[in-house]
Amino acid sequence: MKNNIAYYAVIFTSTHSENTEGYDDMANQMETLAKAQNGFLAIESARDSIGITVSYWDSLEAIKNWKQQTNHLVAQQKGRQDWYNWYKVRICKVEREYEFFKD
Repeated sequence: MKNNIAYYAVIFTSTHSENTEGYDDMANQMETLAKAQNGFLAIESARDSIGITVSYWDSLEAIKNWKQQTNHLVAQQKGRQDWYNWYKVRICKVEREYEFFKD
């Protein structure tokens, strides 16, 4: 990502319903689609009892455009109808980052 330049993180946390048929395929499609969007920077995801996906964007406009992307709107609707018992979205400005990596 960008060093010392502010960018945005969309944090999506969720719990699944009992019905997850088709979820993995749609999640993979959405990740591929997001990566093709203007302003997309990266994505990280983990799932255990709660799922957490963080996508990174270069602007609030890019996030807005992603939220309104037609195929993403279909996935959101399907998620509310079938796949999620609960979810929360947080949009945050990342002003600084650092990391550790062991050789």
